[in-house]
Amino acid sequence: MVTSAQLVVRTIDAAEHRRFVDSRPSVSFLQTPAWAEVKREWRGESVGWFQGDRLVGSALVLYRQVPKVKRYLAYLPEGPDIDWTDPDLGAWLSPLAQHLTKQGAFGIRIGPPVVTRRWHAGTVKQAVADPALGTLSDVPADVLDEDALAVAGRLSSLGWSELPTEGGFSAGQPKYNFQLPLAHDDGTPKTEDEVLAGMNQLWRRNIKKAAKAGVEVTLGSREQLADFHRVYTETAERDHFTPRPLHYFETMWDALNGEDPSRMALYLAHHEGDLVAATTLVRVGQHAWYSYGASTTAKRDVRGSNAVQWQMMRDALAAGATVYDLRGITDTLDADDSHVGLIQFKVGTGGEAVEYLGEWDLPLNRVLHRAFTLYMKRRG
Repeated sequence: MVTSAQLVVRTIDAAEHRRFVDSRPSVSFLQTPAWAEVKREWRGESVGWFQGDRLVGSALVLYRQVPKVKRYLAYLPEGPDIDWTDPDLGAWLSPLAQHLTKQGAFGIRIGPPVVTRRWHAGTVKQAVADPALGTLSDVPADVLDEDALAVAGRLSSLGWSELPTEGGFSAGQPKYNFQLPLAHDDGTPKTEDEVLAGMNQLWRRNIKKAAKAGVEVTLGSREQLADFHRVYTETAERDHFTPRPLHYFETMWDALNGEDPSRMALYLAHHEGDLVAATTLVRVGQHAWYSYGASTTAKRDVRGSNAVQWQMMRDALAAGATVYDLRGITDTLDADDSHVGLIQFKVGTGGEAVEYLGEWDLPLNRVLHRAFTLYMKRRG
């Protein structure tokens, strides 16, 4: 543990920030300096926590301006990367607030990368089948981290407030995620056979079915993002969500791979020359994220989605990742809710549902913070 006395927060350049990220087992890709290039509608700043001359913590801060006023909400998505086990969190967060106040921030929003509860795949499967259970939070967790829960109390005592969630989502990042551990509890990596054996029978059967049907999964280039986007927009129309434009993915590719050539990858699943599924993977250190996925309505029976997921898992394992992250899930367990299908797809991997601490706000100027909150609610 870093002794938190006399910590100072100041701006650091992208190169220093990258070096610190590279020294860590993993940091959220939303906390890499490259992410500021993706979110160009925000102003980005890399900051570091220093103990003397030693850099001991880092964060990417995204500043969102209040309309017509040069004051900002300072947002640290899935960050900052500090010692969250330190009982004296104020020694870390107070200098952050002082620095951001000088930068014109009226409020701070953070997303502590702290997991409080875990539910094994079997537990989630049983809960979905139980009509008496409405949400994941109603289900006793298989793993409860009391130290992580204590962080919430410390944040509250320092004046921070947790943002309310709806279906497990706040205004920013999801509170509930689904993750597949790629290592045993003692840290030794799992084998491909062990990962495969942890899946349910349907997943294993679909992976075999895709292979037997001749589905081929390959890595794609930046130019093939257009092929991914074509299938992605088809998926958006079918599943009723608003798709991101192609240039967003091109910007993401350029920024993340400009920082590290192995940061972002595109996977394409073809069957007899037809693109049937496509996904993007992001990896920082020992953590790999399935970030976006798409599949065609045609040829769903060849199970391209299972094939491409399995290839990403294998590649993440080969790259030394200890976690394969399938990102957000809702907390609903209602069998009639359309989101349950996504949970069941992810549960089939044999992983676990995890609950993060959520996103927390600290008003620095209460009047501006309240006005901004109302403005965002009116925008919907």
